[in-house]
Amino acid sequence: MVQSMGYSAVESIVSCHERRGLSSRASMPSRQCQRTSSVVSDRGSRCGPRPLQWRVHATNHRGVPGSFEEYVLELQQDIIKTAEAMDGSGKTFKKDSWERSPSSSGYGVTAVLEGGQVVEKAASNVSIIRGVLSETRAQSMSSRGRDCIDPRGGQEYSAAAMSLVFHSAHPAIPTLRADVRVFEVGGQRWFGGGCDLTPFYVHEDDFKEFHGYWKSLCDEYDDSLYSQYKTWCDEYFYIPARKEHRGIGGLFFDDLDQESSSFENVEEFVRRVGYGILPSWMPIVERRRNLPISDRERDWQLVRRGRYLEFNLLYDRGVRFGLEGGRIESIMVSAPPLIAWKYNVVPEEGSREEQLLELLSGQPKDWVQ
Repeated sequence: MVQSMGYSAVESIVSCHERRGLSSRASMPSRQCQRTSSVVSDRGSRCGPRPLQWRVHATNHRGVPGSFEEYVLELQQDIIKTAEAMDGSGKTFKKDSWERSPSSSGYGVTAVLEGGQVVEKAASNVSIIRGVLSETRAQSMSSRGRDCIDPRGGQEYSAAAMSLVFHSAHPAIPTLRADVRVFEVGGQRWFGGGCDLTPFYVHEDDFKEFHGYWKSLCDEYDDSLYSQYKTWCDEYFYIPARKEHRGIGGLFFDDLDQESSSFENVEEFVRRVGYGILPSWMPIVERRRNLPISDRERDWQLVRRGRYLEFNLLYDRGVRFGLEGGRIESIMVSAPPLIAWKYNVVPEEGSREEQLLELLSGQPKDWVQ
């Protein structure tokens, strides 16, 4: 992921630096190196009542104890515990631990919950990778102005990331995608991450609340961050062939390091983004999970999931890079559990389905005035 959840999440960090621009409309400034398919529930069923009594553990952490590797592993565990309690079905995440070959050492944990009440499929991936930059990779990265990269290759690098995609069982609850990551080479490191929503129906109050959450967090560090990171998100998650955005955006940031940043405590900010992923989404879940579901809404949800997968396979640079030799189960774990492709689907005029298409086909909306 990276930018979708993707395969071995952390390898997409490398791909961001190697292949930027392959699939993105975003114009992200380069920076100099500085120091550091399952069966769905019956239509018409509900997600079931659940009181708002769960929260992400340590959401308010402001310090940066321990390594980023330790952080992403702990964050994944917090998210798993919170998601299982939130879902309320009794279903648990299946964990698949894996290791890379000796030539490029590393390990990861892919965790998946399927068939829940709130989440039809939820996947979280942690990847910890250590390796040596090839000449091709090094040349690509150094060409982007990173003078700490030897274009001849041979430098050791390390990377760590946590990424997730939660596909909701209810059409009124948007798909949630998020990640946090770090890449380090030669003692230099930079961060990336983000969080965004892909809805099936328009609920403007939900969208305003979601964006307001992230703006409030960004404003604690620099009041220009939210606007910048929202724009990057809107530009990246775009489907050129459809001429529409995948969702209503959120945050996306990359190449973030302390010395060239406009604000202090960069790593603390990135960690708080990770802690904020579920709290930014859970109020929407609580409001929408008990609404009745019609056949028409379910059918539309499955059609729109097709757009989600189209973006991942056609445009997401992390997924495309991973398909050239990555771990296939971790690559495709972000895919929706059930999808419908129907020919030339045109919503009825004035319908709620048409309302969504008009929103996603237009200019990105400013949800926080």
